[in-house]
Amino acid sequence: MPATSLDQIVSLCKRKGFIFPGSDIYGGLANTWDYGPLGVELKNRVKKAWWNHFVRQCEDMVGLDAAILMNPRTWEASGHVGSFADKMSACRRCNKLTREDHWEGLILQSEWYKSLQELYFSKETATLEDLKKWGEKTAKKLAPNLALVRNSSVTISWLAEFLEKTSIATKEAVDNVHILSSMRQLISYLATEQFNQTGLQLPCPYCGGELSEPKPFNLMFKTHQGVLEESSTLVYLRPETAQGIFVNFKNVVDSSHMRLPFGIAQIGKAFRNEITPGNFTFRTREFEQMEIEYFFDPAAQDWKQLYENWKERSEKFIEEVLGIKKENLRLRDHDPDELAHYAKRTTDIEYKFPFGWGELCAAVAYRTDFDLNQHQTFSGQDLRYTDPDDPSKKFIPHVMEPSFGADRVTLAVLIDAYEEQTLPNGDVRTVMHFKKGIAPIDVAILPLSKKENLIRKAQELYKKIMYETDLTVHFDVTGSIGKRYRRQDEAGTPKCVTIDFGTIGEDAGQGPPDTVTVRDRDTLEQIRVPINGLLEALKGS
Repeated sequence: MPATSLDQIVSLCKRKGFIFPGSDIYGGLANTWDYGPLGVELKNRVKKAWWNHFVRQCEDMVGLDAAILMNPRTWEASGHVGSFADKMSACRRCNKLTREDHWEGLILQSEWYKSLQELYFSKETATLEDLKKWGEKTAKKLAPNLALVRNSSVTISWLAEFLEKTSIATKEAVDNVHILSSMRQLISYLATEQFNQTGLQLPCPYCGGELSEPKPFNLMFKTHQGVLEESSTLVYLRPETAQGIFVNFKNVVDSSHMRLPFGIAQIGKAFRNEITPGNFTFRTREFEQMEIEYFFDPAAQDWKQLYENWKERSEKFIEEVLGIKKENLRLRDHDPDELAHYAKRTTDIEYKFPFGWGELCAAVAYRTDFDLNQHQTFSGQDLRYTDPDDPSKKFIPHVMEPSFGADRVTLAVLIDAYEEQTLPNGDVRTVMHFKKGIAPIDVAILPLSKKENLIRKAQELYKKIMYETDLTVHFDVTGSIGKRYRRQDEAGTPKCVTIDFGTIGEDAGQGPPDTVTVRDRDTLEQIRVPINGLLEALKGS
């Protein structure tokens, strides 16, 4: 059985050392996460696989590692200073902020709204008395700041006429992506105390209190360079890695003599002061991006064909390189009203997370010539590309951008690999089915017991694999062999090698001398392999 809730993944990650809460001994810091021993290996392998797929195996790609802090004019040119903002509403009761475009999703996920849905779905018609009882019991615990809870008599009076005219919801609407207009009205009435003065108020998803009118909120983290905190020293933590590529376009062309079309790739940290981060590492304020800016001549190449090519390459990476199941993926084109200011067209790859479909990555975005034109204007530098075969031909290239979040992709890899299996004996094992090369540990060396002669032989094999291959090898001697197998299943280790008394020639019943038992994670099959053929067997498996 796959993971049915994010809680299962969060629990596994902390227990096994994939991901820990940030600053845990101090009570944590909201939505910060630290990658543990297994997590850092897994994330590094995801990044390495991305780099190999998009950069090292492509003759038209080069890499870059730009600084996190950039001249503030960069962000004026890119539009981040003027337009990189979300509309936010503050709860007048709990003071929490809610993004306007996230409100509906947060309401649908809130426990108090779900309980209200159940009230209506369990009856053909819910009465004012039903609502009053719901407010006195359930809402008082889950949404204590609803007007219905704070001043039920006044709120109920506003509701009377509304409920007489309106059919609220049907069971068929449970999976609807949008709240039915009548349900939206209902919860607004429940959050409104002074209807004549304020009109209907939207409720806070967290506590039920009334929300303020949405106002723009800039998402960039500000800091100061140097010892003085004044406007002249203001800098920003970069909200994306792309601009580091654009401002270095001329440097790369001049130093590497790259000919169009070509791409520049970068993996690095970015920071956004998200107001409603959440769902584990899906949305955080500090994250790592894997981005490509692919430059081309729109007069020489059909942008639509190039767009499709990049979409296919991105899909191939997610499905074939990382091994994420196709049935958990879908493509979604951005509607015109949700396109970024620089984009002519964007297609996302979405993943079916336990909390619903969510953006996994931007398979490709067509940024046209917006960015280089902006930086040429703001910097005063000539960023045109000169055709090496015709120096009189100078122009601003157009750009295709595939953009991946390393943290979000790693989370999808974790979720997709997770399975709880019921074995024939009734035991339940948790196993992570990571694809070969993505698993944080390739092979575990497990001496059958702590006997010195077994430990010595096991350590010989451990060092041989470690020094003579590029496999990541783990040595474990703590606990029974069965418990150690289970631990490696949870870590996603594809192969376990057991050194027993047959290996050292002391018990022929366990196997011939100089052989070991190799156990497969997925099939549970155990085979006997000669030590002199072990490395080849592990490399080929």
